[in-house]
Amino acid sequence: MYLPFQVTFSDVAIHFSHEEWGWLDSAQRDLYKDVMVQNYKILVSLAGLSITKPYVITLLEDGKEPWMMEEKLSKGVTPGESW
Repeated sequence: MYLPFQVTFSDVAIHFSHEEWGWLDSAQRDLYKDVMVQNYKILVSLAGLSITKPYVITLLEDGKEPWMMEEKLSKGVTPGESW
Protein backbone atom coordinates (compact mmCIF):
# COMPACT_ATOMS: atom_id res chain seq x y z
CA MET A 1 0.00 0.00 0.00
CA TYR A 2 1.40 3.36 -1.00
CA LEU A 3 0.96 6.18 1.50
CA PRO A 4 1.49 9.59 -0.11
CA PHE A 5 2.46 11.01 3.26
CA GLN A 6 3.89 9.64 6.47
CA VAL A 7 1.86 9.88 9.66
CA THR A 8 3.58 9.44 13.01
CA PHE A 9 2.08 8.73 16.39
CA SER A 10 2.98 12.28 17.45
CA ASP A 11 0.76 13.57 14.65
CA VAL A 12 -2.32 11.97 16.21
CA ALA A 13 -1.43 12.04 19.92
CA ILE A 14 -3.08 14.35 22.43
CA HIS A 15 -0.88 15.45 25.32
CA PHE A 16 -2.23 16.29 28.78
CA SER A 17 -0.29 17.72 31.69
CA HIS A 18 -0.93 16.36 35.17
CA GLU A 19 -3.13 19.40 35.88
CA GLU A 20 -5.14 19.00 32.65
CA TRP A 21 -5.60 15.27 33.34
CA GLY A 22 -7.06 16.21 36.71
CA TRP A 23 -9.80 18.23 35.01
CA LEU A 24 -11.10 15.17 33.14
CA ASP A 25 -13.81 12.97 34.60
CA SER A 26 -13.42 9.18 34.53
CA ALA A 27 -15.47 8.79 31.30
CA GLN A 28 -13.23 11.32 29.52
CA ARG A 29 -10.10 9.56 30.79
CA ASP A 30 -11.39 6.19 29.61
CA LEU A 31 -12.23 7.65 26.19
CA TYR A 32 -8.75 9.18 25.94
CA LYS A 33 -7.11 5.85 26.80
CA ASP A 34 -9.25 3.95 24.27
CA VAL A 35 -8.60 6.45 21.47
CA MET A 36 -4.85 6.67 22.06
CA VAL A 37 -4.39 2.88 22.10
CA GLN A 38 -6.63 2.48 19.05
CA ASN A 39 -4.69 5.18 17.15
CA TYR A 40 -1.45 3.38 17.93
CA LYS A 41 -2.85 0.03 16.75
CA ILE A 42 -4.12 1.58 13.51
CA LEU A 43 -0.72 3.14 12.76
CA VAL A 44 1.02 -0.17 13.39
CA SER A 45 -1.38 -2.00 11.09
CA LEU A 46 -0.97 0.42 8.16
CA ALA A 47 1.00 -1.23 5.39
CA GLY A 48 3.20 -3.11 7.81
CA LEU A 49 4.30 0.13 9.40
CA SER A 50 6.92 -0.56 12.03
CA ILE A 51 7.10 1.96 14.85
CA THR A 52 8.46 1.81 18.36
CA LYS A 53 5.72 1.66 20.96
CA PRO A 54 5.47 5.11 22.55
CA TYR A 55 5.97 5.14 26.32
CA VAL A 56 2.51 6.69 26.79
CA ILE A 57 0.91 3.60 25.20
CA THR A 58 2.82 1.33 27.57
CA LEU A 59 1.55 3.40 30.49
CA LEU A 60 -2.05 3.29 29.25
CA GLU A 61 -1.94 -0.45 28.59
CA ASP A 62 -0.61 -0.95 32.14
CA GLY A 63 -3.54 1.08 33.55
CA LYS A 64 -1.32 4.01 34.50
CA GLU A 65 -1.89 7.71 33.93
CA PRO A 66 -0.31 9.28 30.81
CA TRP A 67 1.10 12.25 32.68
CA MET A 68 3.40 9.86 34.57
CA MET A 69 5.55 10.41 31.52
CA GLU A 70 6.54 13.82 32.93
CA GLU A 71 8.38 12.05 35.76
CA LYS A 72 10.30 9.91 33.26
CA LEU A 73 11.14 12.95 31.13
CA SER A 74 12.44 14.86 34.13
CA LYS A 75 14.78 11.92 34.87
CA GLY A 76 15.97 11.74 31.28
CA VAL A 77 14.76 9.96 28.19
CA THR A 78 16.51 7.14 26.45
CA PRO A 79 17.28 8.01 22.80
CA GLY A 80 14.40 7.01 20.52
CA GLU A 81 11.93 7.08 23.39
CA SER A 82 10.55 10.57 22.83
CA TRP A 83 6.87 11.23 22.48
